[in-house]
Amino acid sequence: MGHLHPWIKPVLTAHRAGVMNKFGAVRAQFHQPDVDGVDITGLIEKFGSPLYILSEKTLRQTVRRLKRAFATRWPRVRHGWSYKTNYLGAVCTTLHQEGSWAEVVSAYEYQKARALGVPGSRIIFNGPLKGVEILEQAINEGATLHIDHFDELYAIEQIAQRLDKQVPVGLRLTFDTGYTDAWSRFGFHLESGAAMDAVQRIGASRHLKLTGLHSHIGTFVLDVRAYAAQAKIMAGFMEQAEQAIGCRIEYLDIGGGFASKNALQGLYLPPEQVVPSFEQYAEAITGALLEATRERAGKGKPLPELVLETGRAVVDEAEVLITSVVGGKRLPDGRRAAILDAGVNLLFTAFWYNHEVRPVRPLDGIAEDTVLYGPLCMNIDVLRSSIMLPPLNVGEALVIRNVGAYNNTQWMQFIQLRPAIVMVREDGSVDLIRDAEQVETLSNMEHLPANLQQPFPKGLPQ
Repeated sequence: MGHLHPWIKPVLTAHRAGVMNKFGAVRAQFHQPDVDGVDITGLIEKFGSPLYILSEKTLRQTVRRLKRAFATRWPRVRHGWSYKTNYLGAVCTTLHQEGSWAEVVSAYEYQKARALGVPGSRIIFNGPLKGVEILEQAINEGATLHIDHFDELYAIEQIAQRLDKQVPVGLRLTFDTGYTDAWSRFGFHLESGAAMDAVQRIGASRHLKLTGLHSHIGTFVLDVRAYAAQAKIMAGFMEQAEQAIGCRIEYLDIGGGFASKNALQGLYLPPEQVVPSFEQYAEAITGALLEATRERAGKGKPLPELVLETGRAVVDEAEVLITSVVGGKRLPDGRRAAILDAGVNLLFTAFWYNHEVRPVRPLDGIAEDTVLYGPLCMNIDVLRSSIMLPPLNVGEALVIRNVGAYNNTQWMQFIQLRPAIVMVREDGSVDLIRDAEQVETLSNMEHLPANLQQPFPKGLPQ
């Protein structure tokens, strides 16, 4: 008798838009057994599931590529690491070792950077909320301040007057590039004249000195022409500001917004085809700056330093989330569904990305259209609404890729506590960089009044 193959239940899979590509073929499913050579199964056994895993090698290589792309095209370039993207101490310190400054948007992030050993002189302070106390500390420590609104301008001037200092400041600008929706709630609007009013106000002050311009045109910007337009507009306003009040603009800060290699929901093409490279971003930006400052260079005036605040594109691909299957079911429409031990509480970016999902080991069986649910008691807890996967048994581990941006800053302990985070080091060792939370982690911050110490007082009916 010949070899008998195991019986596999036949499955009818209805055609659904988005499941197949234009050639009628489903994209191949790969498996990922390790991160930089470190076995994922072994990490789950030691640290549990779910689990975040960071790659030190990928993080360092990515920021080096970013800096090289710009440094080879512009004489002076500075990178400010966007703390709000991921302010894990191990991430921030790794990037500071690579020469990146700290870019912060709150008193908490400023204090976090200082606690990590970043001097105030290497901190870029953005954001609409800067209290008087943190402003005074930032001024005394020489931080780069970007003014968001007139009330903040007045507050900085009052502090400077009290300290008898002249404080260098930058202005945050907002304007229409023609390629992205303007973030008009931040900074001083250029077209309305508010930006020039702010320039004039600074020029009239004995305690303020305008030294820089800042702008952030959006997030996950895929059209490099938007940055070319931004650079041209900022360079033009630089000339106007210098002429208006006799200042010298030392730097132009173009913010962040570079896209990472993630599949944005609603886009047909894969990220490999639509996400520009660092070189493409750099070529568009520096090319526009060179053209816009040609006359300046001809007059012997120094070119401004170019400042970047890239976050997402630096860290996204350096981190993965490991999650395990806890159950499965058939939905009324016939689709297969898998319930995972990680949900949108840990993967906030699932709301706008179709994250790539790979099993840890090769799986047998016919791939079907599958919904991936998290464990939360909320109908919106969906990590992937449609993905082709083979049958998933309970305990099967999956790798969700490119999760380094915003998930460790916007995660929450709703229903579940937050898991451990480990970093695979360049030498192949593994370090725990954040403990898994325990009940005590949160309850230690609570205080029960004396009369609430007993949950079931004596005398109440059982």
